[in-house]
Amino acid sequence: MNANELARFHDLNQRYLTELTLRGKSPKTIDLYTRCLRQVSDHFDTCPDQLSTDQLQQYFMHLVEHRSWSLVKIARNALQRFYQYVLDKPWDYVPIAKPPKVQSLQDVLSLEEVGRLISHTRKLSYQVYFLTTYSLGLRLSESLGLTIADVDSHLMRVHVRCGKGRKDRFVPLPLMTLKALRRYWATHRHPDLLFPGGTPPYVVAAPGEPRIMARAGVQKAIKQVALDCGIRKRVHIHSLRHSFATHLLENGVNLRSIQTLLGHASPVTTARYTRMTHEAQQNSALMINALVDRLRVDWVTS
Repeated sequence: MNANELARFHDLNQRYLTELTLRGKSPKTIDLYTRCLRQVSDHFDTCPDQLSTDQLQQYFMHLVEHRSWSLVKIARNALQRFYQYVLDKPWDYVPIAKPPKVQSLQDVLSLEEVGRLISHTRKLSYQVYFLTTYSLGLRLSESLGLTIADVDSHLMRVHVRCGKGRKDRFVPLPLMTLKALRRYWATHRHPDLLFPGGTPPYVVAAPGEPRIMARAGVQKAIKQVALDCGIRKRVHIHSLRHSFATHLLENGVNLRSIQTLLGHASPVTTARYTRMTHEAQQNSALMINALVDRLRVDWVTS
């Protein structure tokens, strides 16, 4: 794109961002949709308001062949909303047939493997992050965004804010996790975040969004550590949450409690864990502490 086209693109992108914000879309959705707009513009090196139906079909053909269905669906929704909100034009619908869904099970880490994974991590920030994500059953963005105010050491619980679907929830806080969080926080003393980005010393946060630990960094770290300690399963951050839920079910926590702990809107999502183990009834907070206490972690010195 030449200078004039770039200026027009930035104007369109800003208008789109404003419309999405005013219509109450979540920050994650806004980021995904505006990123999709940039990607289709980069693909054709032209402003998105100049795309023809043939170009859109060509672009989605490219996505279907090279990307996941979820990304294809996000891209289509993003462009449809752009046409609707910014261009005030009818969306030239691109018919896309969803491929058959493959019912595959994610790899589950054993408790011993979770302990090995944390112990072989040679950076305290990642060690504590992996333990926290596992022992609280959190999503990647939920654990990265934890603040000091979210931790209640008196009631021994953590306030998980704006989870998937913008739903808050409380989860039990194991004593081992609390001690690890305190130890790590003492190394950086950020005034707000538990897992800050950048380097200390930190001061009172400047106006704007606080900088958190990089998502790509923790994803890369866990995959590398898994290889280093001989775990041949497909491991990513979500594996910790998935394994945590499976371990709870194996140790007698009922499905309804796990649904609440994980923040699942539908019990159908939680019910998939019954394909791996049996359901029973127990007190989830006690069971979580007992489970986490069985972890064998060799902490790095900091």
